Amino acid sequence: MSDSTVGIGLLLPEVLGTYGDSGNAQVLCKRLQWRGYDAEVVPVSLDSALPSALDLYLIGGGEDMAQVLAADFLRGSPGLRRAADEGAPVFGVCAGLQILGTSFRGVDGVDHPGLGLLDVVTAPAEQRAVAELVVQPDLIDAPLTGFENHQGASVVGPGSSPLGRVVRGTGNGDGTEGAVSGHVLGTYLHGPALARNPDLADLLLSWVLGHSLKPLELAEVDTLRSERLAARRPR
Repeated sequence: MSDSTVGIGLLLPEVLGTYGDSGNAQVLCKRLQWRGYDAEVVPVSLDSALPSALDLYLIGGGEDMAQVLAADFLRGSPGLRRAADEGAPVFGVCAGLQILGTSFRGVDGVDHPGLGLLDVVTAPAEQRAVAELVVQPDLIDAPLTGFENHQGASVVGPGSSPLGRVVRGTGNGDGTEGAVSGHVLGTYLHGPALARNPDLADLLLSWVLGHSLKPLELAEVDTLRSERLAARRPR
C-alpha cells in the first residue's frame, strides 16, 4: 500500500468466511479511520496473487475441507511468509490459528502441514468445543471474550507462547488459549474477535503503526463489554 494508507489483507474470505471473521477487517479499518488514518481492506482470493506489501493480514475460520484448501494455497504463496518475516502482523482465528501452526490433523486422520509461523500442532479432541470463551491474556490487561466452535486440541510448543489462560471454556484444551510468536497471533475466539475485544484490535494496530494508541472514547463499546463479561463469569 502507499505510505499514507494502511493496507489490511483479508485472506480467502470466500473460503474462510464461515463464522463472520471477515468483520475483523472492518473493525481494524474503522478504528484506524476514527483516529485519522487512511485504511483499506484488500481481499485476497484463491485466483489472485498474495501481495507481500500489505501492513497486516487476517485469516478467518472455516470448515475442514476449506481449511485444507486454504492451507495449500497459503503454503504456495510466498507473499505472506515474506511479509511475516519482515514483521507484518498476522492474525488468525480458529482454522486460521491452525493453518498458522506447524501442522493440523483433519477429521480424515491426515496430518496437513501448516505455515509454521506459530509453533502449534493441532489434532481432533474427543469432544467439540461450542461455547462462550473467556481468556485472561498475557499481552494486554483486559479479558478477552468470544464464541468458540471447534474440535481442535492445540499444543503450543516452545517456539511460541499461549495467548492467555482460559477462564471459561476450552480454548486449546489444556487450560491455555491461542498462540503468539512475534507479531503472529492466533486464537479460537469468534465474535468477530476484534469487535468484541477492542484492546486486542488496538494491540495489532500498535504493531502496524509502531507505537501504542490512545483508547477511543466509545461508551457503547465499553458498556457492551461490561455486560458480556458480567454474563460470562466462571460458574
